Amino acid sequence: MFDDVDPFIGTGRTDLPAQTGLAATWWWPKPQVGNTHPGATYPLGMVSACAYSGGYPTGYGPFDLSTEGLPPRLHDGDHASGFTHFQQSGTGAIRKYYNYFRVSPMLEPLDVLGRTWELTEEAANPGYYAATLDSGVRAEITVGPKSAIHRYTFPEHRDARVVVDFSMGGLKIPYGATVPLRGHLESVAPGVAQGEIVVEGAPLAVHLECDVEGWRQMLWYDRRLMPGGTRLDLDHIRPTTLRPFGLMWAGPSLAGQTVELRIGFSLRGEGQARKNLHRDTAEVVPAFDSRRADTEEQWRERLDAIRVETADPARRQVFATALYHSLIKPSFAADESPFWPAKGPWVFDVSTMWDIYRTQLPLLTALLPHKSVELANALLTICEEEGNLPIGYRMARGSDRFGRQGSALAHTLLSDICQLGLPGIDWDWALVHLATDLRRTYGEDYLLHGHAHPISHTLDLAFGYWCTRHVASVVGDDALAEEFDQLAERWVNAYDASTGLLKDSTYYEGTRHNYSFRLQHDMEGRIALAGGDDRFVALLDEFFGYGADAVVQPGESPSSEEMTAGYELGRFEGLNNEPDMEAPWAYYYAGRPDRTAEIVHAIVTQQFGTGRGGLPGNDDSGGLSSWYLWAALGLFPVAGQNLFLIHPPAFRYSTMPMARGSLTIDTSGFVEPTPGGPVQYIQSVSFNGASLDSSWLSGTDLHEGGRLHISLGPEPSDWGRAHRPPSFRPAGAQPPHPNPTFQVEPEPIPASAPEVIEETS
Repeated sequence: MFDDVDPFIGTGRTDLPAQTGLAATWWWPKPQVGNTHPGATYPLGMVSACAYSGGYPTGYGPFDLSTEGLPPRLHDGDHASGFTHFQQSGTGAIRKYYNYFRVSPMLEPLDVLGRTWELTEEAANPGYYAATLDSGVRAEITVGPKSAIHRYTFPEHRDARVVVDFSMGGLKIPYGATVPLRGHLESVAPGVAQGEIVVEGAPLAVHLECDVEGWRQMLWYDRRLMPGGTRLDLDHIRPTTLRPFGLMWAGPSLAGQTVELRIGFSLRGEGQARKNLHRDTAEVVPAFDSRRADTEEQWRERLDAIRVETADPARRQVFATALYHSLIKPSFAADESPFWPAKGPWVFDVSTMWDIYRTQLPLLTALLPHKSVELANALLTICEEEGNLPIGYRMARGSDRFGRQGSALAHTLLSDICQLGLPGIDWDWALVHLATDLRRTYGEDYLLHGHAHPISHTLDLAFGYWCTRHVASVVGDDALAEEFDQLAERWVNAYDASTGLLKDSTYYEGTRHNYSFRLQHDMEGRIALAGGDDRFVALLDEFFGYGADAVVQPGESPSSEEMTAGYELGRFEGLNNEPDMEAPWAYYYAGRPDRTAEIVHAIVTQQFGTGRGGLPGNDDSGGLSSWYLWAALGLFPVAGQNLFLIHPPAFRYSTMPMARGSLTIDTSGFVEPTPGGPVQYIQSVSFNGASLDSSWLSGTDLHEGGRLHISLGPEPSDWGRAHRPPSFRPAGAQPPHPNPTFQVEPEPIPASAPEVIEETS
């Protein structure tokens, strides 16, 4: 799979063939761009490095700020003012974070620092990025877990230089700059320097090594050299007093001369940054080729873990790249928390849990269960130290919690790990934080009134209680488990029984339609509340556009009237955004897996493609790409429920690791899927040789591995219609109905347009 990855997929405006059939009826409200970058990355590593243009939102590319429609351009073509570190991956509206320590290879005076050069001959594969500047300098970058290695090949010039700018970060959009609060740097020895900046409350330290015989090593401030200075300390920096500062190496270059710059990073000081660099390079000098080879080996191991068979190289490239994008974030940085001194797991760039908890985290649990446990422990440690299980978490003090997006989302990861029985978590410790977190923020309203607004948080909290009851059972607190079972039943208070949909409220990046078809723990009760199978299927059919006319997607800078009209359709967002990404499988609970097959076929074949415009929307730290992986493999994880739904795969044969064994998925009657081509339907399924009438498997069984055989045909069958996925409610409880005990609204909450907040994903 390594050789099939194209890191440029998703870096440009969405440019897919015109949608047909169902796909043509889906309306895309969010920016039509993947917001990925092609920079050098390490699997789930701390560091990334890429060309920097200041473009939105990763710092790479030509785009200006956008929250809907086609993104406007900052400039034409591909340009860069240097190469920066710590990029987001596929996030939505995260405005300014990271892109620190810009490195600019220059043939011009320091006065022009900040100018851009046109990029040509760009190349990228996992762990490596390269481009040629129009100055003639060839740039190559690779990274380790906590380091970056730059290699520049210069033309002949009397005064070449490598400039490291400590002062800048963020983006070139309005209000997009990140200002360091303090800065320190010093020359330690010839070719060796170190320093630290404090950005958004986090101390980020570097250790730099650059071996260039005969070049001068100098500090600079406000674009003026400090030829006799070896140390610069800036204790109080404000936006009004900020002046560029950094260090450089300069001297004459011969044609084809290479300069290698090695940078170690740490959030715990310059000494640890030095250790991180030497650990990542094994103190080999020059280090570029060996570091690149080691990172490539790590990527090959991760990417070759899944195998799919197809004669179509384009489909193979889309799948391989989706797997690559799914394993870039979160950033694991053990022993690097700058906010408390203890050693142990720490992560950042959980951007955001709202994007990844349903698809990427179950993928992580399957492919790398030990990393899933490490992530869970890191989240619990963050909760213990900072007071919340984060909805989102950045490399910043007082990290944005993105609390308006959702509540209690980490509970799904902990629930799956608990039900699987993966080792490595102190469940008594976990229960304290899981239970306490449910009572914070919107949780208080939930306990007092039986619901919380925005009303989608009512569903989050109800499911959070249901997830946490498993942990309570494991630790033997049966009374708490029973209490949480009852509290989980309050999901019913989110719905309007007269419509079968959620109540009027504010909704984050969607409408009540986008949130009304999520996979809850009691789907039998949910369907009964909607009026039964036929009524529920009719609501789903309307939502997915059966019988509807094709829509026109928003263009560049769409008007508010256009966006309002689009939202009023109450339509599926076609994987352009996350709120309804699990909705296609709601049909399973009403006995209609054939509908899911049709919708998933349309998405997989029409909403993903090759090239820079190959994604339908923001990849959101791998949340979108991991959705594609599961859909193409023929499985969908019901996060938090230890449950997988089975649907027609997009490949004849595939293998993948699961938490405890290897899984093979093979088919009979398979036809290679094509856009607008025939849909395949499941006729029968067997698992490890035993016939499977149900449309699902427990995670406990599937994670043991084995052989899943799926027989396909051109027409719907009776498979999965009667044996529906399980629904859960307390023993002896009646099917739920709106409980008048909890219908008192604190105040009327009017329906409104979806909430769109820029500082989020």
